[in-house]
Amino acid sequence: MYEQQIREDIFYLMFYAAVAMLSLIACCYLLFRRANAFAPNITPSLRLRRWTAALFASMTLSHLWYSPIPFLNSCEDIMLNYLVGAMLDFLTLIPIAITILFVMLQDRRRPLWLVGVMVVPPAVALTVCVARRSDALLPQIYTYHLLSGIGLALYMVRATRQYGRWLRENYADLEHKEVWQSFIVLAIILLVFGIYSLSVKGPVYKYITQVNNIILVCYFLWRVETLSDLSITVKDPEEETADTENVEDNDYSLSIRNKIGPLLKRHCEDTQLYLQYDTSITQLAKVIGTNRSYLSNYFATHGTTYNAYINGLRIQHFINLYHEAVAAHQPVTTKQLAYQSGFRSYSTFSAVFKQIMGTNATEWMRNATE
Repeated sequence: MYEQQIREDIFYLMFYAAVAMLSLIACCYLLFRRANAFAPNITPSLRLRRWTAALFASMTLSHLWYSPIPFLNSCEDIMLNYLVGAMLDFLTLIPIAITILFVMLQDRRRPLWLVGVMVVPPAVALTVCVARRSDALLPQIYTYHLLSGIGLALYMVRATRQYGRWLRENYADLEHKEVWQSFIVLAIILLVFGIYSLSVKGPVYKYITQVNNIILVCYFLWRVETLSDLSITVKDPEEETADTENVEDNDYSLSIRNKIGPLLKRHCEDTQLYLQYDTSITQLAKVIGTNRSYLSNYFATHGTTYNAYINGLRIQHFINLYHEAVAAHQPVTTKQLAYQSGFRSYSTFSAVFKQIMGTNATEWMRNATE
């Protein structure tokens, strides 16, 4: 029985070390490999890449400061090691993870002092616990941690909605830009882990913790390499100037807005510029000879967004291509026409088509030929 326990402990230590090594390898990969292995056609955010590397480094360090626990015999020493580890996690692992959530939202740089507000109080409380060699404050720390987690979730819901509106106002194609699906996946991972943490103890809990770490490493590594870097489309200096001026109440701005409609017709619709993948509102504004602020205000006054405008043109292009193919008796597929209409993702095309036409493309094509 004793030998079996030793074998189990050795196996767990090997597994524990392997997970630590995995996070270290992932950290080195993000720091020293510039090419994108998971999605070569995507340009990931360098800022997000560095923060994620810091997260993996902190996960490796977290494994180091919890590693003495299997070799401790005294309950007091084990408790003290857990308290020190938790304190260090609140100073490194947790704030970096929260920062990554903020960095994923690229519409603006959010204040990182919010992270300090969340993690400093429990870190201080844990420092007091370590100094007193007591876990008397743990219930209060758990309560604070739960409340701050709920607050963070509410904040992220609001911030993600703002980010989604910003994307629709600035980009025609949202593939590799949206993050709300990723937050849902991450929330499910953490929720499942939290449930297991409260209901399962002993060896099973230890393995669940390490499996959760593996999942998080894989998830963050995939996310950092598949999320497009949107900082390359930052505003020009002239646009920054336009944003700071009162452009709504002067004759010049009114004249510009009145000209935008014909300019869009000439330079975007007639030239079929909308077929170019991933054209941003900033790029379109340069083509028609205005700036992003005026063009964004133009779409807003017409009750639409840049995303809706471009995708509306693409859907109409799809319809025209289909009618031409039917008239010429040419065999075509929905996916083929979708790609020819400027959509890079068929799933995006399907969602947009159903939103605009009220039915899916296959059913519409079937009805159109009857």
